[in-house]
Amino acid sequence: MIYAIILSILAGLATGLGGLIVVSLKKVNKKILGFGLGLSSGVMILIGIKDLFGKSLELGGYYVAAASFIAGALIILALDVLVPHKFFFKERGLKNKKNFDMLKVGVIMALGIAIHNIPEGMIVGAGYIALPAFGIVLAIAIAIHNIPEGIAIAVPLCAAGCKKRKVFIISLLSGLAEPLGAVIAVVFLSFIPGVLPVLLGFAGGVMVYITMDELIPTAKKYGSPHAISMGLILGLIIALLLGYMLV
Repeated sequence: MIYAIILSILAGLATGLGGLIVVSLKKVNKKILGFGLGLSSGVMILIGIKDLFGKSLELGGYYVAAASFIAGALIILALDVLVPHKFFFKERGLKNKKNFDMLKVGVIMALGIAIHNIPEGMIVGAGYIALPAFGIVLAIAIAIHNIPEGIAIAVPLCAAGCKKRKVFIISLLSGLAEPLGAVIAVVFLSFIPGVLPVLLGFAGGVMVYITMDELIPTAKKYGSPHAISMGLILGLIIALLLGYMLV
């Protein structure tokens, strides 16, 4: 339990790293943004389908894996409807225009990502229980995914004129909801060990939904197309290499 929580904390801290990148740069251009989101998408898709859904299929059979995968995607869809939030990227040149709207978007982003980080923590916790090395792979994948999320929070807040220190703290705190998800997963598995295939399939549905609904559309809207493609391919390669080296 302690190791699973530590891994989820480290993965959550990567959100703060994304915020730190933004406050350290004069601006986040389309190439940086597209590459970061593409990289995250490649890692998330491969891990979600090949590793999480694949492991659920292996442990629980087709119907359990498929039902839990679909349930994960549908529950996050419902969460998006109940707590609407969108990635919103603009250059910092808009700092003196509609600051209140920018601030509102940044705060909504932070809250939305914090809520999404709970099931991400469950992904890490469930993966570590299934196989410790597998949990490490998932934690690294989630950490890579969390860096663009930190950027997503920090960019509108900086554009709204928030102090850099406050922007960094907000992005950091939003990522630290992940340990709560890890605790939930570990507690469930402690009392109901047979629920592991369900949690893994559920986590796979969550990862794929987040990628398809948020990361890829955001990358296409605000990023450079070639940078997105390069990031996506590199993300797939990283996920494959991590799986080969650690599992």
